[in-house]
This record gives sequence, structure tokens and C-alpha cells, in this order.
Amino acid sequence: MKRLISYAFLALTCCWPAAAQETDHNFEIAKNLAVFSDIYRSLDMMYVDSLDANEVIGTGIRAMLKSLDPYTEYYPEDKQQDLKTMMTGKYAGIGAMIRYNYQLGRVVIDEPYENMPAAEAGLKKGDIILSIDGEDMTKKDNAYVSEHLRGEPGTRFVLKIKRPATGKEMNFKITRKTIQTPYLPYYGMCRPGIGYINLSQFTEDLSARDFRRAFIDLKNKGMQSLIFDLRNNGGGAVPEAISIINMFIPRDVTVLTMQGKVKQSNKTYKTTVEPLDTVMPIVILVNDMTASASEITSGALQDLDRAVIMGTRTYGKGLVQVPNLPIQYNGDLKLTTAKYFIPSGRCIQAINYKHSKGGYTEHVPDSLTKVFHTAGGREVRDGGGIKPDVEVKPDTMPNIVVYLAGARDSSEVLLNYEIDYMAKHPSIAPASQFELTDADYEEFKRRVLASDFKYDRESEKYLKNLVELAKFEGYYDDAKTEFEALQKKLSHNVAKDLDINKDDIKEVITNDLVTAYYYQRGGIESSLRHDKQVKEAVKLLQSPDEYRKILKKY
Repeated sequence: MKRLISYAFLALTCCWPAAAQETDHNFEIAKNLAVFSDIYRSLDMMYVDSLDANEVIGTGIRAMLKSLDPYTEYYPEDKQQDLKTMMTGKYAGIGAMIRYNYQLGRVVIDEPYENMPAAEAGLKKGDIILSIDGEDMTKKDNAYVSEHLRGEPGTRFVLKIKRPATGKEMNFKITRKTIQTPYLPYYGMCRPGIGYINLSQFTEDLSARDFRRAFIDLKNKGMQSLIFDLRNNGGGAVPEAISIINMFIPRDVTVLTMQGKVKQSNKTYKTTVEPLDTVMPIVILVNDMTASASEITSGALQDLDRAVIMGTRTYGKGLVQVPNLPIQYNGDLKLTTAKYFIPSGRCIQAINYKHSKGGYTEHVPDSLTKVFHTAGGREVRDGGGIKPDVEVKPDTMPNIVVYLAGARDSSEVLLNYEIDYMAKHPSIAPASQFELTDADYEEFKRRVLASDFKYDRESEKYLKNLVELAKFEGYYDDAKTEFEALQKKLSHNVAKDLDINKDDIKEVITNDLVTAYYYQRGGIESSLRHDKQVKEAVKLLQSPDEYRKILKKY
């Protein structure tokens, strides 16, 4: 009897720490909520200025969520459209990308979407936005103009623009409609027997359906291998990713698991239907902007040895969000509830978010990642995203091209040249064939030299810093002759730089023009001719033995 009492007492005392810990936790919550409430009440009564509750408390809410991770966000009632756009890729407006013209100090049309109100109305690249429903848009930034172009589907407004090529001011009556951003902007045969599909986002109820149609269409056209481009795809709906994985993986295979604090967050996803193709060679292109559902897709197909991953390491987002947890007064909380694990059992989350001792972030170093194995026994690691099977770095853009493309060029010489080119050429060759001629480039070069185009040469900046450091450390006088000779060789010479970087600049202009004439699909088709990573994917798919060797167990 004494022994039974001892056991019971021991069991009871073992529960005390847990119960006490829970009590302490609840007390801390109640205490801090009471403190927050008291502080705001005091501010509201006694602060020298009147307070906007939405702004002040909203700042507190945003700061609280920011201390957790970048993906947990609160959407109050007036931001519900932002949440809807994020979840569906849809918004109501005119369907065009806009940009700020540094030379004019105005917002202009940059790229109308195909079959959308802007394109149907006849708006063109470079059109200067003067007013929207009579409101002057002078000195307004992109965000302000974008907000006024958007509205409820079916509403009409008058857009006044100035067309630079003619100098004419024009009024367009445009009816807003629901805009679906291009989620599968292009697919086609990039080489005989080699298909290419570009998927830019995993849009709910659409991406998998249209990917399936594109795959079947390409197979009917003779596709024997596939390049699946997930570069710059930031993710989207997880079920769409599972459906696409299922097209290449047999039925009843576990491809994803989710694990969270509460039971409702734990999920297991298996393939549920018969696949389209389980043997066709596939190369998936990825980069550092490949994230979330894109990493689930590429990671699962890597773990199951179903595709070769090529490019650069992916973003590393292994967290799962519930996108619309209801909050009082018609708000929603996008809340991180779980981590996901791909077939090998690894989680590819690159950053740990620590919430103790003030909170901080920690990027998982390669040395602390753990080894897992694919279905065929190849080594893969967790943390830090998906590491490609074949690393191929993209072509880098020369500094002069960054400036010419409008990132920091106040002369806008590239945009002005393209607008004038379009005015002189009502049509151009097909997207896969068009190239800017040498004569056209010489005209562009002449215009650059005649403009006030300026840019910072990185080599000159580094040399300047080196000279200052040498002077500080006392080495400059001994090396003065060499420094002066190097400075002379690195002197700012725009004409020389335009010649050295001719091919890269021609490629940018060509792609811009093709996109203006043939929209986003044309721009992608044109870019494939010069894409270093696509060329390497083609090369691998044309070498079956090398492809099989990569997927073989080490």
C-alpha cells in the first residue's frame, strides 16, 4: 500500500512542473495583454497629440508578427484585396505593368498583358499616364498610379495618356476586369524532341490543369524530354504542386508531409491518380528565387530520382502557412503553422527564426545540415534550399546594361530608342527569329553618346577605394606610377564600353522589343536562344548516358 501511495505521489509530483509551466505561460500572456491595454489607454488619454488607433495599434501588431517570421501577416478589412491577389494571382484593373520614367518624372506603361484591357484598348509600351478620371498623375509614384488603375471589375474610367512617338494626347475609356497574372506564360519546343514549359506561379485550380494540357500538347508534337523552368517561381498553392508531381510519379507515393504544433496542421500528401509519364527525362531549372511550392515540386522529384535539378540553390522556404485564419472585424491572419518535409524526410528551410532572448534569425550553415538519401540512394541535405544536381550559374549582366535598362538611368535612352523603333516598325519578325541588326545597334550607340547617359563604373569605384587605402597605409607613393597607369586604362569611356558589351546590350534590346510586340510569351521564347542554363539543359538531355549517370546512386 505504501508503495502504491509512493507511486501515486511520484506521478502527481511529475505533473506539477508541466502544470506550473502552463500556469506561468498563461499568466505571462494575461499580464502582457493587460500591460499593452493599459499603455494604450494612457496614451489615448494623455498623449500630447490625438492618436489614430489603426495606425498605432497596427504598428504594434506588425512589430509583433515581424518578430516571428516574414510570412505571418495580418490583413485588416481594408487589405483583403491584397490577400486575395496574393492567393489567386487575380486583381481587377487594366492588366499592364507600369514603371517610373526618371527622365519625365512620370509613370508610363511598360508592358501590357496579352488579351487584357490595356492591350485591347491599344495602350503601348512608353505611353505616358497623364490623368485617371480627370485626376492629374504628375509626380505620382508607381504605387499611387497602380492603386488608381485598379478597382472593381466592370467599372469604367477614362485614362489620358501621351504617346511619345507622335506627341499626341489620347483618351481611352477602359473597363476594368479581373486580371489573371500569367502563371504559365510560355511553352513550346525549344529543340527537336525537347519541350520547354515555363511556370511562373502555382495558381489555385489553374496551374496544374494548364501544365497538364501543355505537357500533352508537347508530347503530341514529338517531345521526348522536358525542360521544366521554375526559376523565379515564388510558389503558391501546394495542391497544385502535388498535382504536377503526380503527373510524373506513380500512384500512392508519399510526396509531402507537414508537421506543426496542433494536430490540424499535420498532413500527408500522396499521389492519388495514375501519372502521365514516369520515364521521360526531365531537367528542372531553379535559382535563388525558386521558393515554397516550387521547392516542393523540384525537391520531391529530386528525392524520388525523377528529374535532374539544374541551376543554382533555391530560396529555402520550408514553412507552411494557413492563408486566411479569420480575425474579428473582417480581418484575416496568414499564419505559419507547420514545416514541410519532402520524400527523403528533409526540411529545406534555410533560416531558423529564434523567438527567445529577444528573437533573431540564424541562417543554417552547410556544416550543420544533415544527410538524407533519395529513393535511389543519392545523398541530399536539409536546410538551405534545394541544391541542384548540376550547378549552372546564369549569365551576369554587365553594369552598363543595368543602368541602360532603367534601373538608375535618368536619361532613359534605352526606353526612348525602343519607343522610336516601334513607331518606325509596325511589325517585326517572329519572336524566335527577330534580332536587332548591327546597323540598328550603331544608331542606338549614337543616341547613347549624344545623350547625357552616365553610369558608375564599378572598377573605377574599387580603384578609388584602393588608392585611399594605399594612402592610408603608406604604400601609395611607392606604387603611384602603377596606380596612375591603371587609372588611365580604367578611365570612363562609354563608347568603348558600348562596343565591349555590344552582344549583351543587343540581347536586352531584342528581348524588350519582342516582348512589346509579342507580349511575355514572345519575350520568353526569344530569350531561350541566349539562355546559358537552358543551353546546358539541352546539352544534358541530348546526352542520355550523362543524364542517367547523374540520377544513379553514388
